[in-house]
Amino acid sequence: MQTKVLYLSDLKFNLDTWKRELRFHFNEMDTFEEKLEEIASREFGQKAMKPLEIFQNRIMLEKDAIKKLLHRIRNKMIVINQVNYEESIYGRLQNEQHTLREDMKDYIRMHYDFKEEMMDYFLEYL
Repeated sequence: MQTKVLYLSDLKFNLDTWKRELRFHFNEMDTFEEKLEEIASREFGQKAMKPLEIFQNRIMLEKDAIKKLLHRIRNKMIVINQVNYEESIYGRLQNEQHTLREDMKDYIRMHYDFKEEMMDYFLEYL
């Protein structure tokens, strides 16, 4: 049982860390939207507007992905807080954690790729 308590503590730490990171990324998307609006107001022409619209759409998609991941994290926390301490840690809890962990890895990789594209765009137009 002591092993399970430690394992669940580690899971909570991971979930809390991911939640903070996702909230940061969500706020970062708001900042990026503001910068895109600034670029749009400068009237750079079609060359700047087409990528701008694509970035705005991608920001909406990213925010939606963040919301979905945060929802999954909240649900996972509920499961952890209501855990049966007699249940094996190598069963359902570990399997559910694995898929969320993989989804977070994928999201973080895609986020930083997207962020790099945005920063290149900002360097060109700001």
